[in-house]
Amino acid sequence: MSKAVASNKSAYNLLALSYCYIFPGTTQNYDKALELLNEARQLSNGDDVDIDILSLKIGQIQLQKGSITEFRTTTNTLEKEQPDKMITHYFSALIAAEDKEWKTAEKEILIAKKLGLADDAVQAFFDSGVKSQLTKRLYINYFIWVTSIWAIGLLLLYIIGKILSIITVNSIENGLLNEDRKTKNFIRSSYKLLINIGGIYYYLSLPIILVLVIAFVVGVFYIFLLIGQMPIKLMLLLIVGSCFTIYGMIRSLLVRIKYSDPGRELKNEEAPGLFNLAKDVANKLETRPIDEIRITLGTDLAVYERVSWKQKLQDRAQRILILGVGVIKDFKQNDFRAVLAHEYGHFSHRDTAGGDVALRVRNDINKYFYALYAAGQNVWWNLAFHFLRLYNFIFSRISFGSTRLQEVLADRVAAQTYGVVAFQNGLTYVIRRDIEFNKSANQEVDAIRNATRPINNIYDQSKISNTEIESELKAALNRKTTEDDTHPSPVDRFKYISKIETQVNTQDSSLVKELFVNWDSLTEEMSKLIEKQIIKNI
Repeated sequence: MSKAVASNKSAYNLLALSYCYIFPGTTQNYDKALELLNEARQLSNGDDVDIDILSLKIGQIQLQKGSITEFRTTTNTLEKEQPDKMITHYFSALIAAEDKEWKTAEKEILIAKKLGLADDAVQAFFDSGVKSQLTKRLYINYFIWVTSIWAIGLLLLYIIGKILSIITVNSIENGLLNEDRKTKNFIRSSYKLLINIGGIYYYLSLPIILVLVIAFVVGVFYIFLLIGQMPIKLMLLLIVGSCFTIYGMIRSLLVRIKYSDPGRELKNEEAPGLFNLAKDVANKLETRPIDEIRITLGTDLAVYERVSWKQKLQDRAQRILILGVGVIKDFKQNDFRAVLAHEYGHFSHRDTAGGDVALRVRNDINKYFYALYAAGQNVWWNLAFHFLRLYNFIFSRISFGSTRLQEVLADRVAAQTYGVVAFQNGLTYVIRRDIEFNKSANQEVDAIRNATRPINNIYDQSKISNTEIESELKAALNRKTTEDDTHPSPVDRFKYISKIETQVNTQDSSLVKELFVNWDSLTEEMSKLIEKQIIKNI
């Protein structure tokens, strides 16, 4: 080959001689081979040797030498002199892969393939690790996009809930809910749709949180690998914590809470007058009466429906009134009718027929939180814990706004049916009695714990300072409504119904407890139950 070059220093002979310096099994001299190839490249006019072949061999030898700098220079030269050549794009793909610019590498190798690069060479390029890196980057980009859209969705839920809350308050303040049925229906349907979307969004969020928890642990592990130190205890803590977090998430979805009705059922023969009163109120409101009254130990006063979701939608569910014995003491029957009319208003507006989504989501959030708490995972680095806090905040604002609207509409039903004064008196009494009963109960608890005496009949006591009661009552009645309230404050509720005009006789001063056959026996029964619970917990 040397004699051939000496006889005829052509590009072809220089290329042939360069092969001798890179042939396996010989004394390889990459620098000499590169010198010959560069000289051949300068002499070539494309007739005897293709310039692409020379460029390819130069690049290959530079890569074999491990001289990326020289190879990069060769590639830059090709990009300037021959930007549309196949070999230029092939080398550009190799440089991009070296620089971990995987998308650019993919783009360049596909252009090179289009310009004639063999399929085997393209496949070898992708199999060298480029394809796996592209797949990894694709999944990462997908996850970033999904996570970003998910985060924007959370923000939109909060913003829309906030706007809907403002619209609701303004509509109430301006009396639009009283005059414009379309506005009322729009707000109610909007809240229903938003709560349903919010509920579905919670369950869609859980897989994202699961991946984020895993990604966080893997990310921390990778950072320590880069640093060159591996804190074993910390990594074990993160791994165990993530396992508990994932287990708690799955368990919160699979474990079902067994619900039981509160208190005990009040038989018709124990208080026939109370059942008749409840029927009279239902007839006046032209709705179905309650099917069952359940009495509880405290000052509860609420309604709910029992039976299947389908029967609720068809308005065939059993209607239950929860009535705390503690609230009955001095409750006037006329005021009680107004408050009961408020509860019937929830039935009439189908408030108790919905809410399943909100209830299920809230229960699942609580179950997940308790699982994290029990495992000691309510810590600052647990992403799932912070997600629960954030979502509970957003979902509460949405669902509480809906319940505040329901209360305002039910208040109107009560005020229109039995008068503004009767409802105000009834609600004020309920609040007052709750304060008074709790203080009496606390006194009895302290007496039993200190073993000073047995429990008295807690439902007929009047030993609490009236001044103290009045002070707390005033504060409770006049507090401001916040977005964390499920009910508007009493002062706002009274303001919203203040313009309702009705002609209602409010002279009846009979008490609700007079409707019971044996009131004393009932209160003694409840007092003994309270005593048993207190002794059990001491």
